[in-house]
Amino acid sequence: MTYQKRLTFLVLLDSLIVLSAIYVSVMTLHPTLAWFESEFVLISAITLLFSHHLFASMYRLYNKAWEYASVGELVAIVKAVSLSIMTTGLMQQLLIGDIYFRALMLAWMMHVLLIGGSRFSWRVYRDRYIKGTVEQKRALIIGAGAAGTMLARHLLKNVDAEIKPVAFIDDDPKKYKLHILGLPVVGDSKRVAKTVETLRIDKIIIAIPSLNKEEMKRIFEECSGTKAKTVIMPMIEDVMLGKVSVNQFRDVQVEDLLGREPVKLDIDSISEKLTGKTVLVTGAGGSIGSEICRQVCKFQPKKLLLLGHGENSIYLIDMELRNEYKGELEIMPIIADVQDRARIFEVIEDHKPDVVYHAAAHKHVPLMEYNPKEAVKNNVLGTKNVAEAADTFGVGTFVLVSSDKAVNPTNVMGSTKRIAEMVIQELDKHSETKFVAVRFGNVLGSRGSVIPLFKKQIQAGGPVTVTHPDMTRYFMTIPEASRLVMQAGALARGGEIFVLDMGEPVKIVDLAKNLITLSGYSEEEIGIRFSGIRPGEKMYEELLNEKEVHKEAVFPKIFIGKAVLEQEEEVHYLIERFDGMTSSEISEFVLNLANKRKNNILVMAE
Repeated sequence: MTYQKRLTFLVLLDSLIVLSAIYVSVMTLHPTLAWFESEFVLISAITLLFSHHLFASMYRLYNKAWEYASVGELVAIVKAVSLSIMTTGLMQQLLIGDIYFRALMLAWMMHVLLIGGSRFSWRVYRDRYIKGTVEQKRALIIGAGAAGTMLARHLLKNVDAEIKPVAFIDDDPKKYKLHILGLPVVGDSKRVAKTVETLRIDKIIIAIPSLNKEEMKRIFEECSGTKAKTVIMPMIEDVMLGKVSVNQFRDVQVEDLLGREPVKLDIDSISEKLTGKTVLVTGAGGSIGSEICRQVCKFQPKKLLLLGHGENSIYLIDMELRNEYKGELEIMPIIADVQDRARIFEVIEDHKPDVVYHAAAHKHVPLMEYNPKEAVKNNVLGTKNVAEAADTFGVGTFVLVSSDKAVNPTNVMGSTKRIAEMVIQELDKHSETKFVAVRFGNVLGSRGSVIPLFKKQIQAGGPVTVTHPDMTRYFMTIPEASRLVMQAGALARGGEIFVLDMGEPVKIVDLAKNLITLSGYSEEEIGIRFSGIRPGEKMYEELLNEKEVHKEAVFPKIFIGKAVLEQEEEVHYLIERFDGMTSSEISEFVLNLANKRKNNILVMAE
């Protein structure tokens, strides 16, 4: 029906209701009255007719989509009808000298019932009889609060939605057995499995924005015991800002199940370091480096230098940031290798950054076991080049992105990271630049991490390969790791090694099981195979060794490791004699150096 036809129909319908209501009211109260000759009836009918259409237009009763009518529309009807009745009473007083309250009150009730009924009957008809064009999946909503109710209302209104809500789950005992929008609250989260089976649920929607990670993990474990797919409703803030639709669900991610809350940052201290400053990020095309760049941009630096060896990765982050921050800051992509000392000195001399985040590094443990020379060249000598250039040209703060594998290292990669820490610690002793390092555990989703590997194996039909059933690691998300790096730079006084309290370590096999479940499979379908510990791997990772722990946190969940520099001579020996050493000699030397053991090579050289 076109808008014009719809408007004409509603005006005629209301006119019929208004005129009928006043005549029926008079006849009910005064059955013997000759209403067609009554001046009172004539004045009341004409006044009601015109005043109703006036106030109906004012409250847009002819412009509403009544198939979606709710309490707001009912309130508008009551206001329009009440004002038209009051206007009619005023005209009766002015023209007749008396107000017929009983007739007007009866007419008011009939107006509200008939006009409201005519409008809401369309919604009832639509909800009950008009079927959508798609086959709907039955959904269980976990959370009967504001978010869950908003979601249910949206899905119930949209007959073409692919999802049909049938019940709520909520841990608040006061809501148990209540009905919200016609949907029952069937119990708490412990009843998920039974409800899915009883109500033939196809999809479970978690709609609790305030849910912390521990609670999310608990609820997901209940949901994972069913065959229904589990998804999460988007944040209400994003819905309100128009970033996403209320029914744009996302899958539960491993990050949701880590069981720890992200560290809140001191925004003011970071802003003081970055706003209006020149910032250089090495390894800017990598997982951590690119996220550091994204986070830095939020603090409005004057200039951001994206330095990296890989042309394509630098191009991608450059285009991304230029599109998002067009005209807000100067962004400069720089293709350079941290191993090229002359080039690095040239870049820092030309741009004189205020802050350097050094994220460029080789990080793959088994690969570096096979290529120890490359590990030292990139992680040690590359760090030395960037750090000494920062010292030479007066950079304010230098932040090294380190690793938990630098603690009691059993592999070449971890050893080179610890030696890189030694390099900047030594420089910090006599430099105006504040040199600090940041250690954290494995980063979810970063290149070379276990998550992308597991996902590929699941997509290929399995099995998922785990090195050992007892292998554990600390995990954090890429954004959190990047924010920690920036917070460390803001807290830097010089020489510190910052460490995040990363909560409890996670078993890799549990991570694999969660990923299999999140991908919609069972362990029987995909399978898990234990492949054995790879060269250089440790069963358990550490963030600090016993001698490094500092009891007081310098920031919530951020600690300082007291790593003492004792082997400056051996660090110098490695750097000076590096070119003449074999790969096996380098492997032995860096492991002994990082673990403060006696170096036979150095003894023989002496």
